[in-house]
Amino acid sequence: MFEWMAWTTPVAVFFGCIVLMIAGMTVWEIKSPTVMRKGFLPMPTTRGDRLFIGLLSAAYVNLAFVGISGWLGQALGLDGDPSIWFSFVASMLVLLWVMRKG
Repeated sequence: MFEWMAWTTPVAVFFGCIVLMIAGMTVWEIKSPTVMRKGFLPMPTTRGDRLFIGLLSAAYVNLAFVGISGWLGQALGLDGDPSIWFSFVASMLVLLWVMRKG
């Protein structure tokens, strides 16, 4: 069923984190209903809105890293492409930033 996708450890961890975040947000919303607030984003948002925007941003960070990893490996003089774990950490930091300040 999942042969079409390259299920590496970083990919599995990334999707596992998404599932855990959605489950955690569901519990959080049941315990403490959200209120609209305005951060640096150009519109008032709820926690769920910020999670969605943050997940999209995290996906774009990962896609950008995959796109430039070949060039980055050559520019830094590496034997191969840099580890995808760098983009995972960067994307989670972007997600946390959007959730906290967005």
